[in-house]
Amino acid sequence: MDLFTAAVQDSARAAALWGGLLILLLITLSGLVVRQRQRLRIGYGDGEAPELMAASRAFGNAAEYAPAGMAALALMAMVGVTPWLMHAVGAVFFLGRLIHAFGLSRSVGATRSRVVGMMLTYIPLLTIGVILIAYAVP
Repeated sequence: MDLFTAAVQDSARAAALWGGLLILLLITLSGLVVRQRQRLRIGYGDGEAPELMAASRAFGNAAEYAPAGMAALALMAMVGVTPWLMHAVGAVFFLGRLIHAFGLSRSVGATRSRVVGMMLTYIPLLTIGVILIAYAVP
């Protein structure tokens, strides 16, 4: 096995770790929506219940950003980005999604955790975008 192949495998493991954690976060947030639905006996929509609206938006927002993060990590792995960088951007992205979901599930208004969570989402996505462009341009 050559060095490039080994690097891609290590990068793929890093992408798999953060992708797996993001999937577990999505399942957890979905479970919180189901729990609110059962507790409030709301089968469809949000019933204008603030708790269900917050849980639904926390899941929905994560579902909007997590696939982009997972795809970006997979692309980084395919081009052989070094594993430490994969872990760095993966960890910051995951932390951002976690903090944002926590803040959104606690309050529908602007909160520090929502702002921090979005910053920790945008920064790694921007970083990944620049890295992928740098790898694409000879």
